[in-house]
Amino acid sequence: MAKISIIGSGFSGLAAACFAAKEGHDVTLFEKNDSLGGRASVFKAEGFTFDMGPSWYWMPDVFENFFAQFGKSASDYYQLKQLDPGFQMIFGKDNLVEIPASMEELEKVFEQIEPGSSLALRKFLKEAEFKYRVGMKDLVYKPAFSWLEYANLDVMKGMLQANLFSSVSTYVRKYFKDERLVALMEFPVLFLGAMAEKIPALYTMMNYSALVQGTFYPEGGMASIINGMKELAESLGVTFRKGVAVEEIAVSGGLVSGLKTTAGLHRADGLIAAADYHHVEQALLEERYRNYDEAYWNKKTFAPSCLIYYVGVSKKIKKLLHHNLFFDADFERHSREIYDQPQWPEHPLFYVCCPSKTDPLVAPDGMENLFILVPVATGLKDDEATREGYFSGIIRRMEEFCGEKFADQVVYKRTYCISDFENDYHAYKGNAYGLANTLSQTAVLKPSLKNKKLKNMFYTGQLTVPGPGVPPALISGQVAAEQLNQYLIKK
Repeated sequence: MAKISIIGSGFSGLAAACFAAKEGHDVTLFEKNDSLGGRASVFKAEGFTFDMGPSWYWMPDVFENFFAQFGKSASDYYQLKQLDPGFQMIFGKDNLVEIPASMEELEKVFEQIEPGSSLALRKFLKEAEFKYRVGMKDLVYKPAFSWLEYANLDVMKGMLQANLFSSVSTYVRKYFKDERLVALMEFPVLFLGAMAEKIPALYTMMNYSALVQGTFYPEGGMASIINGMKELAESLGVTFRKGVAVEEIAVSGGLVSGLKTTAGLHRADGLIAAADYHHVEQALLEERYRNYDEAYWNKKTFAPSCLIYYVGVSKKIKKLLHHNLFFDADFERHSREIYDQPQWPEHPLFYVCCPSKTDPLVAPDGMENLFILVPVATGLKDDEATREGYFSGIIRRMEEFCGEKFADQVVYKRTYCISDFENDYHAYKGNAYGLANTLSQTAVLKPSLKNKKLKNMFYTGQLTVPGPGVPPALISGQVAAEQLNQYLIKK
């Protein structure tokens, strides 16, 4: 039995811990914060319960596949409710598009906006399904150590058919002309880290999950998934050390030998780092054992950070759904202000999650729980004055759309931005979503899953393969644990 250490308790760290323990190893997970979940942490204040990070539950098959490998189902740990409508896109006060769960109803929505587009939608989603099947079967579960992993005819044929070398923007516009439909089909890649014209069309597979598989809500919020994974991990024998920070990775004989933590020394036969990749290398490892230097990270293209407001309102707000995307601004301009000329956006798009529409337990009776997110560039300097300035403008736009005032009924507010991501998660430049999924940062071109100088050390999470998002984090943890286990078997 090997002693395995995991640094970080986000989705990828928890997944890695479960898979390592499943192989019979003695697994200890270290989390510097007092609660588990990383960006998927939760907090309570004045009767409200707020998920701090992820709020979309897409790709339900990935969650089911994770639990199935332990003889379990997601329903053993939490219950799902499909949202109908799944979400709405707001282009103006009386200009919105609701996305129904029914494909028949969705086709009607498309026809009303752009006559003839329902046929284009069918073809688009059929191809998106193919990409999804290829991506989830042949691509994302690979460690991406070499291009040879993809060197078989079926995979290469699939990659070509998946339009890997075309952009999302070009691909979407082959099918749809109305800018509202274009925005709808491009929005799922908004957080992948670049403008749609720079993201490979392979990622339109996300439209299959969003529009065909549907949008779900785990009762109790996203934290219920973390709680379920913790319960599974404990049943497998994983030990959790919360509130214990790792200060140094000890190396002996060319291998990780242990960790120096705020609670003392801990011996290890293998290590999986689920904390921020850049932080682990630059702060915890001696320079000679690092995969990459500071110049490497500085050249990388990152997905956005974000400005978040956790808000409690002492009234019900009629026109909001569970998921609301405010596209009542210039999408292209906001994208350029994130990616091309990083700056605080002048008139940003934003997203509002109102889970109290679905779950009465997240807010006191008669009140609303609001999670408001503005995508922003990484590395910006944020202060309270900036945060407050955006808040007032966003609330005004929400009031205009909803046709009712509620600014004076905000009874709770907390802000969270770039400096908080840096402080709480050691996030490089305050990034919220990891590396951009551009073609030059795909698969083998991402930071390596393995430490090239220490054979018993691996990385997992949003800065390595397969990329940002909750389902990819689950997969990343699995792949890292499998690679470490293979090393331990062979040594």
